[in-house]
Amino acid sequence: MEALSALSGLTSGGRRSPGWQVQLRVDYVVNQVMKSHRGQSEDVIKQEIKDQLRVYGVVPNKRQIEQYAHAISALPQLPPSHR
Repeated sequence: MEALSALSGLTSGGRRSPGWQVQLRVDYVVNQVMKSHRGQSEDVIKQEIKDQLRVYGVVPNKRQIEQYAHAISALPQLPPSHR
């Protein structure tokens, strides 16, 4: 799972499907959790995604969250960054 591409295409004045803002929030949260929790247990990842989505007012879809958590837990952990 790679980070999402730039969202510059969303600024054009085209028609958008209902719920596009919700999907942006889901994508953002999943990317953040992928950076911080990859390689951890699915339960920990699911809870983190749910908690962060609720901050943005999004009620998580259980099946979708399970799929994201499964994919993120299968990723290798990142080495600690030395700044």
